[in-house]
Amino acid sequence: MSIKLDEKDHAILTLIQENSKLTANQIAKKINTPLTTVFAKIKRMEEMKIIKQYRAVLNAEKLNLGTAAFILAAVSYRTKNEKETPISQRVVAEEISKFPEVQEVHIITGDWDLLVKLRAENVEAVGKFVVDKLRHIKGLEKTLTCMVFETVKESTSIPNFMKKNEVSQQFK
Repeated sequence: MSIKLDEKDHAILTLIQENSKLTANQIAKKINTPLTTVFAKIKRMEEMKIIKQYRAVLNAEKLNLGTAAFILAAVSYRTKNEKETPISQRVVAEEISKFPEVQEVHIITGDWDLLVKLRAENVEAVGKFVVDKLRHIKGLEKTLTCMVFETVKESTSIPNFMKKNEVSQQFK
């Protein structure tokens, strides 16, 4: 289902992604649009679930969680007991997602079934998570942990259809 967004919608989305603390009044001034229009457009995009949430992006290093890892996981679909229901990839993913250290869980294609993003205090904490928590999940066959040395880009933004610079230049 394709959702039609106009130029002003895109401009609003770009500004909200850059700074979700902007008021509707500030947005209206930046894009030269009446305040009531901005309110209506934001409300419409919230109702359509285009805007899902507003949140702060925290600095993991300042919170002593500067170690990041990506974990590839394989699910064992068959059970040892033939009478048991086969294990679902989604069920395993849901179980993994319950751990507070886990930031993301993705069901993927290829040689692995799941991709997990994890934040921890240090490499030792990542190891303890994998050995003491992750590997105890029923249906998990094997894992491969990839430690992050350096993050070049990390973003929660979804690119708009209009180029960011076009929106920024056009409405600033």
